[in-house]
Amino acid sequence: MTPYCLCLFRRPGNLRFTVLLGTILGVTVAWAIHGRENASFESLTKSGWQHFYSLEYDQALQDFEGALEGHPDDAAAVNHVLDAVLYSELYKYNALDTRLYVKQGFVNSKQIPMDPAAKKRIRTLAERALSLSDNRLKANPKDVQALYDRGITEGLRSTYLVLVDHSWFSALRSALAARHDHEQVLKLRPDWTDAKTIVGAHYFVVGSLTAPMKAMAGIAGIHGDKAKGLKMLAEAGDAGGETSTDARVALALFLRREGRNSDALEVVKTLTHEHPRNFLFALEEGNLMKESGRPADAANFIRELLNYCKQGKYPNAHVEMAYFSLGEAMRSQSQLEEALKAYESAAHLSNKNPDYGQRALLAAGEISDLLAKRQEALVEYRAAIAVDSSSEDANTARKYLGTPYTGR
Repeated sequence: MTPYCLCLFRRPGNLRFTVLLGTILGVTVAWAIHGRENASFESLTKSGWQHFYSLEYDQALQDFEGALEGHPDDAAAVNHVLDAVLYSELYKYNALDTRLYVKQGFVNSKQIPMDPAAKKRIRTLAERALSLSDNRLKANPKDVQALYDRGITEGLRSTYLVLVDHSWFSALRSALAARHDHEQVLKLRPDWTDAKTIVGAHYFVVGSLTAPMKAMAGIAGIHGDKAKGLKMLAEAGDAGGETSTDARVALALFLRREGRNSDALEVVKTLTHEHPRNFLFALEEGNLMKESGRPADAANFIRELLNYCKQGKYPNAHVEMAYFSLGEAMRSQSQLEEALKAYESAAHLSNKNPDYGQRALLAAGEISDLLAKRQEALVEYRAAIAVDSSSEDANTARKYLGTPYTGR
């Protein structure tokens, strides 16, 4: 880590906010097949991403590994496998819930309890991809494909370091490296629109800092502009290229952070249209309906989503997320009995993600208090505390053990 990074981001609040936004591209994916004429490689890669965007990670991984077998020295092919392995693990623990990144709650959460074998594989794949790109760049520092591939690897590694290891400074270093590589791509090939996804996100990141922090970033040679960042993401999203979906995921999230929920909703609708089997995109559409002031529409949409899940339309759906969102939509309409049922369903189904279950139990306790069901509320608060007594949600639940929640 260079000295300026340690100086610029040593304050925890600034570091957390910067890493939060700077690595959110990790919640998306990126791929490249420029210059590859092998029909089998392209067919397997295309099939892999179709499965990936439907959250069918096992099938995606099988396709990507098949493509890699035929191109073992291709950093992009390694990145595809890395994507599938990493996001398969993150999805297991509901780490792709956008609410975590909008509110920054994930920063103080526990590390994701990822299987050690999966951690090792992720690190090994990242090192392999970086080595392949670096070898090409030693031969030709202006190898655009190698710069692009290396930037993707650094972005993925940054995501892993934040969400799994909580290694903030290392993650920031990787995020900045990703931006640098893709800025070089755009200098060499201004028409390589896919590179605007990471660069645009980082423009938004730095543009979101406080004025003093922006000044310090400028001294360090890091510049940003929120409007320019959003514009670059929109351009990448509209271009229909390899990172079009990725750019729109990031764009919608950043618009949501800016309070532009209706604009974010319109972006997400394009994602649900193109990827009709993606549970996360559909759920986000429902969440944004609520945030846009349409809670009744959101509740109806999420109920329909849950029905589709029962019919098998959405592979590997985490229905607890939908029940929690339904609870939020009903709560915002003061339909408390229905909200309570939804939160309780979310808590019951959250066996793979204790943190998620804890939030649902806390919410159920609050609703029980509002319904004057004090004994039920106490049971739910104690159950929330038992999940993890050291968490922020546990502290809130402890407070309500002594004083009933009133909604204020």
